[in-house]
Amino acid sequence: MAPKDSVNTGNTILDEKIKEWLSWNNDSAAENEIQNYINEGDVSTLSKLFLTRLEFGTAGLRGRMGPGYSQLNDLVIVQTGQGFVKYLLSTISDAKTKGVVLGYDGRHHSKRFAELTAAILVNNGVRVYMYSKVCPTPFVPYGVLKYKCAAGIMVTASHNPKEDNGYKVYWDNGAQIISPHDKGIQKSILANLEPLESSFNTSGINSHQLFSDPLEDVMQTYFKTLKDMVLYPETNKNTVLKFTYTAMHGVGYDYMVKAFDAANFKPFIVVEEQKDPDPDFPTVKFPNPEEGKSALDLSMRTANQNASGIILANDPDADRLACAEKNQKGEWRVFTGNELGALLGWWMLHHHQVRYPDANLSDVFMLASTVSSKILRSMANKEGFTFEETLTGFKWMGNRVTELLRQKKTVLFAFEEAIGFMCSSTVIDKDGISAGVRVAEMASYLETMGISLAGKLDEIYAEYGHHISDNSYYICHEQLVIKSIFERLRNFNGKPNTYPSSILGGKYPIIGIRDLTTGYDNTQPDNKAILPVSKSSQMVTFTFENGLVLTLRTSGTEPKIKYYTELCASPNKQDLTELKDVLNEMVAAIVLEFLQPELNALIARSS
Repeated sequence: MAPKDSVNTGNTILDEKIKEWLSWNNDSAAENEIQNYINEGDVSTLSKLFLTRLEFGTAGLRGRMGPGYSQLNDLVIVQTGQGFVKYLLSTISDAKTKGVVLGYDGRHHSKRFAELTAAILVNNGVRVYMYSKVCPTPFVPYGVLKYKCAAGIMVTASHNPKEDNGYKVYWDNGAQIISPHDKGIQKSILANLEPLESSFNTSGINSHQLFSDPLEDVMQTYFKTLKDMVLYPETNKNTVLKFTYTAMHGVGYDYMVKAFDAANFKPFIVVEEQKDPDPDFPTVKFPNPEEGKSALDLSMRTANQNASGIILANDPDADRLACAEKNQKGEWRVFTGNELGALLGWWMLHHHQVRYPDANLSDVFMLASTVSSKILRSMANKEGFTFEETLTGFKWMGNRVTELLRQKKTVLFAFEEAIGFMCSSTVIDKDGISAGVRVAEMASYLETMGISLAGKLDEIYAEYGHHISDNSYYICHEQLVIKSIFERLRNFNGKPNTYPSSILGGKYPIIGIRDLTTGYDNTQPDNKAILPVSKSSQMVTFTFENGLVLTLRTSGTEPKIKYYTELCASPNKQDLTELKDVLNEMVAAIVLEFLQPELNALIARSS
């Protein structure tokens, strides 16, 4: 093995970064990997690993595991933990006594990363509540509120590929962090890069006087709250429906078992091959139930073998929920996130009106992200509750929920189209466990009237108007290409703020444009957007004259250009075939004219 002082790539800055990392790293396997790159003269790979570092993005860190500064490893986690605790103590005066909740999923190194963080926290005199086994992500924000903690950290990469991990941060309000905390933590990390020897020492943290395991206590109160919210316990107990559940090789199984018991359901049928946490996700290409039938093959097979008509699926950290229902022909329908949002929105309103028949709905709120269906807006216009839209992601919805709760408002429901649902304000984040029970409860109630979930969805659209979507993405690994696609749209006629005015040669005119990258919004009197603007991400929304809403955006965690389209029809337009034809025609034109996939060498989503 070459000595650390003999690094010579021909790039002085790179050499210094490599030497620095090797001198601070304590993982021999990671060191061996770097030494191999050095010995092979692989400057390209070394540059990628050391000349950039992971930065706080969507509520924390997420990236590939491996050596270097641009990947997640023991050293990067230690640096992150050291920076985090310094920022926390400088921002919240009683953070030491309030403490921090820590959780982790079943991925490679997740527990190790959580233990390193716990060691750093207790070494700085901060109380730690760390779950003793893998837990759902929503248990961290729940714990923050339950114990009135200063913050919470969940080590997870959610539904990302097996090579990834992440470090998700919640603040004392129980919501994911937003600015200025993300920038403040990043700045503090950069000011505390040199690791203390004690930061790597995790021995004895479980017996430290500042360390405690909240699992049993949280299990009792979380599931008691879930039980107290059950509307028809006898209906649940006696339902003829049989539910199939998959944890997608993640953490959800034990917790969904408890949830079904708390809601008075008989035990569900489990997909045995995906029941237990497995960091290699061996039975699925992507451990993401949002992928639809390709991710639910085993679930459908299991359900068919057991005469089960409804599938509930969590993603690996159990904060998302997918659902499929078998129709009378024996065919499976996987509901989209928008369809489940419509169903759960209706159910949570029904739930509230049964519990509080005389309640004034003007102080009752539901929320959705800007790229999600507008169905809740249509419901609110008719039913009288208040609907609000936020930027994409539960970090924005969660922080808005906390503001509304401080104003003594009631928040019934919030959702995003990426199968994320918040079915009460007990957890100020998406929660796949509680959402799973609510869907099961709704299905059981509807079954007593001979209505399926799909049937109820038809009723909702008949009452409030069809809202049909076509959402997908293209993969693009070249940031300059992504930027050029969006810049072309902003300068469509060769001048700034000259966006496309129509598609298909004027057949479908555009009447509204909101660009949350630049702050331009032609629907506002001063052409300035009301929602927060972020120059670091791309996001443009086009509203067409016929009611179609299109949003193009980049992902905060993946190399994707995403498009979200929804045709919002009035209730008097009930010809679904005609509406779908219009949507398909428009989406095809949008992709061709706006994204230009062939010209830009974009990779289509695999079916």
